[in-house]
Amino acid sequence: MSTEILVEVEHVARDYGDRRVLRDIHFSLRRGEVLGFLGPNGAGKTTTMQILSGNLAPSEGRVRIAGHDLLDEPRAAKSALGYLAETPPLYRDLTVDEYLDYCAALNRLPRREQKPAREAAKRKCGLEEAGGRLIANLSKGYQQRVGIAQAIIHLPSLVILDEPTVGLDPIQIREIRALIRDLGREHSVILSTHVLPEVQTVCDRVLIVHEGELVLDETIERLDRHMKTASITVAFHTPPATGEIERLPGVTAVQPERDGRLRILHEADANPTAAIVQLASERGWGLYEIRPGRLSLEQLFVELTTEREPSAGDDGRGPAP
Repeated sequence: MSTEILVEVEHVARDYGDRRVLRDIHFSLRRGEVLGFLGPNGAGKTTTMQILSGNLAPSEGRVRIAGHDLLDEPRAAKSALGYLAETPPLYRDLTVDEYLDYCAALNRLPRREQKPAREAAKRKCGLEEAGGRLIANLSKGYQQRVGIAQAIIHLPSLVILDEPTVGLDPIQIREIRALIRDLGREHSVILSTHVLPEVQTVCDRVLIVHEGELVLDETIERLDRHMKTASITVAFHTPPATGEIERLPGVTAVQPERDGRLRILHEADANPTAAIVQLASERGWGLYEIRPGRLSLEQLFVELTTEREPSAGDDGRGPAP
């Protein structure tokens, strides 16, 4: 992966009247990196996306795209940006070629470069055979491909994709995910989604916002350390009373699971594994499974975004009435 920084978000904040809905959002993105951008409803995610796409000015902080300040050099910065909204901005009465030619012109590509750019975008998005078809007659999956093609036709440094797989069938979802991974080889990609397995499948990093604040910015590789918990999961042929395990040094709670296993929470520096193995042998509990407890990304997301009572939501339209 390249070390070239294509996106810099520096201490961005946003106010609506006297209410601050974003606080000190900061991160950077390198060429070839795909960032999964997550947050519950009302977290400030929509506002952040609007700021990154140049549709909303921050109250504080700055955004640079390919070295251009989004406020000071808006034309240069936006020319390095490609954006696909949740509802693709398509003209259904045009053919794919007509629409992409129009998008190339909107992005100020010289006329001699428009056809090569159109064909390159079609090739990347698997639309080689669809150029003469009306967009209205395409499946939703192919319409999403057209939406992505318009976002990359001018070879932007940054591509922002907002919920690109919503409403697609499993085969179409797989195809769009593969396309996003391919895009990540040449561009920086920000993927906004509520589908957590999608993040683990296609992203290099995860960023989670909650109540307008950044609560996690981590690579997928290093996310393991956030998903390790001070717990172990055990299974016995003859389970003991939970009180017998709760009395062990360092054990803070024993939680029965639906499948009969027990999740044992313990202090971080007092792992009871050895004691449980010894007791199970001495008392004939029939221990047949013992493993470290782990959180899924979904559990981690819930843990990070439900620690506090949610404040008045941010839906990207300004203060709640």
